[in-house]
Amino acid sequence: MSCFRYQILVSPMTPDASSSCSVSSLRYELRSNFANIISVTFMRPSPTRVHDRKIPKNLRYPRRAPPPPEPEADRFFRHKFDDAGLTKSEVSSGDALDPGDPILAHHVEGSDGDGEVIWEEDEIETISSLFRGRIPQKPGKLVRERPLPLPTPHKLRPSRLPTPKRNFRPPTSPASSSKHLYKTPEFLTGIARDIRSLPPEKDVSLVLNKCAPFLRKGSLSLTIRELGHMGLPDRALQTFCWAQKQPLLFPDDRTLASTVEVLARFHELKVPFDLDKFKDLASQTVMEAMVRGFIKGGSLKLAWKLISVARNSNHMLDSSIYAKMILQLSKDPDHNFLVLTLLDELAEREDLSLSSEDCTAVMKVCRILKKYELVESLFNWHKQTGRDTTVVMYTMVIHSRICEGKLREAMELVWEMEAANYLLDFPAYRVVIKLLVSLNDIPRANRYFKRLKDAGFAPTYDIYCDLMKLYLGSGRLAKCRELKKELDIAGFALEAELKAQWVQLESQTKLGS
Repeated sequence: MSCFRYQILVSPMTPDASSSCSVSSLRYELRSNFANIISVTFMRPSPTRVHDRKIPKNLRYPRRAPPPPEPEADRFFRHKFDDAGLTKSEVSSGDALDPGDPILAHHVEGSDGDGEVIWEEDEIETISSLFRGRIPQKPGKLVRERPLPLPTPHKLRPSRLPTPKRNFRPPTSPASSSKHLYKTPEFLTGIARDIRSLPPEKDVSLVLNKCAPFLRKGSLSLTIRELGHMGLPDRALQTFCWAQKQPLLFPDDRTLASTVEVLARFHELKVPFDLDKFKDLASQTVMEAMVRGFIKGGSLKLAWKLISVARNSNHMLDSSIYAKMILQLSKDPDHNFLVLTLLDELAEREDLSLSSEDCTAVMKVCRILKKYELVESLFNWHKQTGRDTTVVMYTMVIHSRICEGKLREAMELVWEMEAANYLLDFPAYRVVIKLLVSLNDIPRANRYFKRLKDAGFAPTYDIYCDLMKLYLGSGRLAKCRELKKELDIAGFALEAELKAQWVQLESQTKLGS
């Protein structure tokens, strides 16, 4: 058992609050008056368990280091002032530090025996400033700002706002405003769909008036062309008439050209008898649109008249118009002389500009007309422009060289396609097999025939006939029997000439055995 002893002081009298005694004398009187001391002893059982005798963890492993020791001067003055009966507020204030205090003067160096302080004023000021409270800071910000913590990598914001997707689809409703809505194809084609959904008795102004704030010059040209694709030339004309009344949308050649092309395609355009005067009034864009409309509508005579008028007045139309006109005229053998005239004009042009599709179409027509030199010149021109050559163009040139009899030159193009790793289509396989049959190259012909079937294409009758001629000419009866089985499965029958050669080869094989 351990005991704890506590002393309780009982004061028989209370000091008068109105007394004007000093703090030191008051403390002395209190000490002298507290005479009765009551001692109380509390008994506590001694610890019997092990953990009761251990030091708590907060003392064994303190979170913070112990505070540094107090300065010697501070402890000295605090001890002396406590003995003198001064409070903490009096110590911190400057009034309690009286240089004439006997306690302070007794412990200050440089004082004489009479207790007179001989400190200088700057020393007294320095000692007094230590007890005035907070030491003045340097000029500047008195409140120190705490720096923000470094952000974690997964919480970092991008350096710029995210860019919108290019393939977004803006709503067709005119309520959504955008600066670039007037050139968005989805918005303009949406106007055409809204016009198509109108009842026949309603006017297009019901839709166009709502979209007017978002339109600019040339915007309605795409809407009018879309109405032409939908087969609505009347609605296209109404849209053009509405645009004429808008000062911010008209005059505009693109809108006029689109309207003229749609009306010419559907044979609803009134053509003046004197085309020379019309040529002086219309711009080149409008004339080209009219020719395109006539070509698409099948009015080749009117298209030829406009081309002739432009040629006589030294107006050069676009090269693509010549290509489309050549392709349409070549369908009728009676127009071959017109095709040759246009080909000669196209060959004389220095500013030739044709797309890959138009160039391939013109090369096909030249091959049919046996203008093989034009095929080669167009192929070389297309390669010099730096554009990518397609498989269709290679196929066309290979076929042209086969027809011309240049088999080795055609084989060079096949090797060039293989080096470029082109993916062959069915016409390319067909032409290459025909070339290999002409060269009597059985291994390569077998290889390309196998690749044709591995690619998922079904061989046609002419491919079977070409390979049968190759095998019959080389005397390969086993290969001929394999092809004969495939022909029977496909439902084809051999020609009379091939059948005669088959019978002759079998008879020779039987006689030889």
